[in-house]
Amino acid sequence: MLKQIEGSRAMAEAIALCRPEVICAYPITPQTHIVEGLGELVRDGHLTGCEFINVESEFAALSVAIGASAAGARSYTATASQGLLFMMEAVYNASGLGLPIVMTLGNRAIGAPINIWNDHSDAMSVRDAGWIMLFAETNQEAVDLHIQAFRLAEELSCPVMVNVDGFILTHAVERVDVPDQARVDAYLPPFDPVQVLDPAEPLSMGAMVGPDAFMEVRYLAHHKQMRALERIPELAAEFRAVFGRESGGLVRPYRIDGADTVVVAMGSVMGTVKDTVDALRDAGHAVGALNLCAFRPFPLDDVREALLGARRVVVLEKALAVGMGGILASHVRMALRGFGNRVYTLIAGLGGRPITGDSLADFLRKVEREPHYDVHFLDLKSDVVEAEIARMERTRRAGPIAENVLRRVGAGRAS
Repeated sequence: MLKQIEGSRAMAEAIALCRPEVICAYPITPQTHIVEGLGELVRDGHLTGCEFINVESEFAALSVAIGASAAGARSYTATASQGLLFMMEAVYNASGLGLPIVMTLGNRAIGAPINIWNDHSDAMSVRDAGWIMLFAETNQEAVDLHIQAFRLAEELSCPVMVNVDGFILTHAVERVDVPDQARVDAYLPPFDPVQVLDPAEPLSMGAMVGPDAFMEVRYLAHHKQMRALERIPELAAEFRAVFGRESGGLVRPYRIDGADTVVVAMGSVMGTVKDTVDALRDAGHAVGALNLCAFRPFPLDDVREALLGARRVVVLEKALAVGMGGILASHVRMALRGFGNRVYTLIAGLGGRPITGDSLADFLRKVEREPHYDVHFLDLKSDVVEAEIARMERTRRAGPIAENVLRRVGAGRAS
């Protein structure tokens, strides 16, 4: 059914249609409206057969989901930013135990300094934790990916994280097709857990594993991710057959035929990227884009196939590996190693800074004209940064960097 609806509410209704049996989450901006919506659906009787558990922290939220999933219940939770860091030990436990938990991550910057706006710092902090990681471009895709996530998690017995850009998607009100229960049931079968809690047949989970078996356990976790490379596009195709629309998959190319320059990105920024590509194409520039829908497992072969024809690849990413540069860009370079493509890292949108089509187009025109340095920070206030570097070199002591930067930005000058 088409609805004019907030993204968080649409996701909540879609998750409810997946018939979760245990929902547990601790409120943290910007995912709060999702679990509030689910709580209302349980309270009002629209979602039956589900226990909504109020917990005291994000660590408790995922810990409860782990216990519920281990006992044989279809389990769901959500978090963001610092909340994800607080549950970090449990994040690794969920994947290490091979539990089919689905979690929404409302992507938000990680402090300090404190920042509640969107970037992908939180998701990148757990990129090697063993979760399948999907990224939604739109609220429609966010709805669809949650339905696919439960199917994928339960087929592989592996946790799945659905990444949705905080505020940009979670708080946006737009037209979304929220499916009916019959279609979701046709796509997502009843949960058939690998194990169930049975006092008559007690078992241990998460017990000590020594050097004689630990490598094999980790290899099997890796095997599940490699299997997901096959199942993600297959499940996306099945979804299209049932729901009549394209959603999910591993990668989605946009106007890459004949493109000399291709922009690679994840999440909602693809809207700006596509508009910029269209404008540059109209002006005679051979530019295209590649939307990376799945970050874990990383689709090396699909990325390579899509980008081989491009002379230049610009990886636009909303996270920063401090001391190294681009995270997504390093993966793209791995996919293209030995093929001679020039790969640029474009760090943008950190802490919610707007990514404008004008700034992106200007950068793309620059790399067409001449080679550029590998790591570029889009719309960086260079005067502010240089003034603070000068201060640090002059004083040679610890200082409140964030506060100094804020003073300079507020004053509109470097002192």
